[in-house]
Amino acid sequence: MSLTKIISCFLLLFCSAVSALETDSEQPIYIDSNKAYYDEKQQTSTYTGNVFATQGSIRIDAEKLVVYMKDGNITKLVATGTPSKFKQLPAVGKEEIYGEGLINEFYPDKNLLIFMQNASVWQGDAKQSSEYIEYDTKNSLLKAGETASDSKRVHSVIKPKQQSRKAE
Repeated sequence: MSLTKIISCFLLLFCSAVSALETDSEQPIYIDSNKAYYDEKQQTSTYTGNVFATQGSIRIDAEKLVVYMKDGNITKLVATGTPSKFKQLPAVGKEEIYGEGLINEFYPDKNLLIFMQNASVWQGDAKQSSEYIEYDTKNSLLKAGETASDSKRVHSVIKPKQQSRKAE
């Protein structure tokens, strides 16, 4: 399989998994990195050095991005950095969703994003921070915290909507 096909499959599957704007999947795919390496035997593609990937409203920034495949299908993507960042506009009129962590895993077939180590996910004024955050993109469900450790806390910020005051 050619490197171009792998790159295209990666971004198309990733973009559909995160419920992007309808037009995102119709947009051109752009990936920039200092180096790219494909291992056909291991079925992996590795991009290193200032990795920047976009398609429509979706943007990924990482120091390293590894794409794992099985039988030509993407099974997992791992983005690492200090931190690795993700951004997407979920729908017209909605605020962008941001996520970051030192290690971010993406499972397209499960519609699942996992942010690990110094992880944060936020939209507008609402923010979740933890060492581990799972985000189900299909059902818009977020789970933060590790069940194995009660010593690591989840930090949440929920700001009320500002109401306009009427002059008396």
